[in-house]
Formats: sequence, structure tokens, C-alpha cells
Amino acid sequence: MTSAELYDDVRDPELPGRLLLVERDALIPLLRGRPDSDFALRTACPGWTVRDVLAHCSAALMRVVESRYEKDVFSPAANERDIAERDDWPHARVVDELERGMSEAGAVIAKAGGVLDAVALGEWVHAGDVREAFGVAGAYGGSGLPHALALLGRITRERGCVPLHADLDDVDSPLRLGGVPGDRPPARYLGDAATLIRLYAGRPLVGARYELAGAREAELNIFG
Repeated sequence: MTSAELYDDVRDPELPGRLLLVERDALIPLLRGRPDSDFALRTACPGWTVRDVLAHCSAALMRVVESRYEKDVFSPAANERDIAERDDWPHARVVDELERGMSEAGAVIAKAGGVLDAVALGEWVHAGDVREAFGVAGAYGGSGLPHALALLGRITRERGCVPLHADLDDVDSPLRLGGVPGDRPPARYLGDAATLIRLYAGRPLVGARYELAGAREAELNIFG
């Protein structure tokens, strides 16, 4: 992906699917090679183990694939029900469902006109949660990062989030996020891309080195 694509406001309907496929190819082999005990590790998501995160992700993606949208879909209560419904599944079955969801959801998201784009970004962030729990370096990075940054930029602009200009240590061109400049002076971020992802996803920032001016950390969290 070129740096110019990070500024493209024209919705690319295939972008969320590309992100999911890239992450599938990185995450699924990692999961299949882990011992059962690793699925009980705690994650950055309060109260959730690796197994819980994977069950939530696989369930959410299959809802998209099968177009099953209950009244409280994607609510905390629905998430907990999804996890409970998979409580007696072998780990391998959860991973199988996750692999299918990551393979098939992109086509459905592409046809949804943007309303499901954040699902793909959330799945990618959760993959980072799992990698971090495993102690894998670069948890919120990897080959999917350029796609995730482009998707983050588009989602925050469409939602009219706080305007922000990000000068990233590890990306050649600056990144524009959030509302149209002029709504308020854009905040400024200086640091690495993975820490920027953590800020927007509301993930722990212990030990992170970055500068943020013109906005509070809590204003950037797009997942609540």
C-alpha cells in the first residue's frame, strides 16, 4: 500500500476484506501452533482470556457472513452470550470458525456500504490483543498495519471524530484522521503507528513513548 492511499477518502469496499485476509494468514498459523494453556492467558480486554477474544471474534464474523443481526447485535451482552455458547467447543473448533469468518466476511462487508467496516478493524485489533497476550513482538503491527491505518483514517473521518494530524516514526507520510480540518484545530500526534492504534482502540499504553497535543487520549477511543 502506498502512502497516498492513507489519504484516500474514496471508500475502497475491498479494504476491510484485504485486512481480514492478511490477518488470517498471520494469525491462524500462530494459533494452531500454541499449547492449550495459552488460550487461558489474560488479554488487554477486561475479564477476557485469549479464548474469549477468539470466540467473540469468530462469532462476530459469522454473524456478518450469515447476516444475523439481532436487536442487540455487537452489544456487551451479545458478546458475552456468544462466548458462553462456545464454552464447550474445543479450541480447534473456535479457530476453524474464526478462519472461516476471516475468509468470508470481507465480501459481505464490501457490499454493506461502510456500516460494517469497523468490524474488520476491530477484528484486527483483537488479533493484536492475542499476540500481545502471547508476548509476540509488534502486537499491533505487522503486514496488516498499512491497511489498518487506511481504514482507521477513513472510519474516523466518516464519523467526524476529533481531527488529528499524525507524524508517524515508522511511516513516510503523515496521516490525517478525524473530522474535516476547520471544525476545530487538529490535534497532533508524534510517535509510532502501533501506539496510535492503541490510542484509538483504548488499549493500555504502559511504556509507550509518544506526544499528543490538542486532544485527550479518551477523545480518540473509537470503540468505547
